[in-house]
Amino acid sequence: MTPLEAATFILPPEDQSVVGQIQYEVASEEDTLGDIARRHDLGYEELTLANADVDPWLPGEGTRVTLPTRYVLPYGPREGIVLNVPEMRLYYYPPAKDGKLPQVITYPVSIGRGDWETPLGSTTIIAKTENPTWIPPESIRAEHAAQGDFLPRTVPPGPNNPLGKFALRLGLPGYLIHGTNKPYGIGMRVTHGCVRLYPEDIETLFGTVPEGTPVRIVHQPYKVGWHLGQLFLEAHPPFGDEPRAQPLSLTPLVRAMLAATEDRPGYRIDHKRAQQLVRNPQGIPLQIDTES
Repeated sequence: MTPLEAATFILPPEDQSVVGQIQYEVASEEDTLGDIARRHDLGYEELTLANADVDPWLPGEGTRVTLPTRYVLPYGPREGIVLNVPEMRLYYYPPAKDGKLPQVITYPVSIGRGDWETPLGSTTIIAKTENPTWIPPESIRAEHAAQGDFLPRTVPPGPNNPLGKFALRLGLPGYLIHGTNKPYGIGMRVTHGCVRLYPEDIETLFGTVPEGTPVRIVHQPYKVGWHLGQLFLEAHPPFGDEPRAQPLSLTPLVRAMLAATEDRPGYRIDHKRAQQLVRNPQGIPLQIDTES
């Protein structure tokens, strides 16, 4: 399998936020959604979210699978690296080159699980390491030992190293953006707080991003943005929540819509449709104006 390269788009004007287009693939008899995600540089959960009625282990030959390859850019400065935790997706805004239009490159990622949540906040890339050695913290060694899996104090570079071949160290102590030796886990909440990328994605990012690059880790489950005069909402399950098991707060949605429409007073939003998308998130930008 040869995965596609990361999605790269010309950066739209500041008053526009939607990039890419939805695509489709017809599954073969052997495919799982994990296979299709890997093939198209997508995360597992974002693909299953966009195809809630498809069996992830046996889609079935001839099944039309939606590829969620359209995105509302996260709210905030378009610079450096922005990681949106509930989306499990990283956006990189490389410095514009002379004579070239500015771009945005986006990658699926894995993030922290359970009590090992990936922290929010602003930081920078403070170091880059090729073929890193993994020194598991005592807390992780203790967790593994409790399951009968006794980790060594150091894991050298190689196929058994969970950091993969490249690592970007963040200014947040103990946290990295790195590769993986288990690529089929990308797009899931499976790490101890670090951020994992597909091997080919981290290699590209490692070779492009310089030390000192700013990194913002944000929680934006509901991204609202404009495209050609129409308003779109991209909804994801809030990180750490089970939306169907407890009352769902609509406050983040209201804040996102207010931020997007503050310069367009009186713009008519289909609030009922927006609430439906939040309660049944698909991870795909869909119109929420009254003309949709």
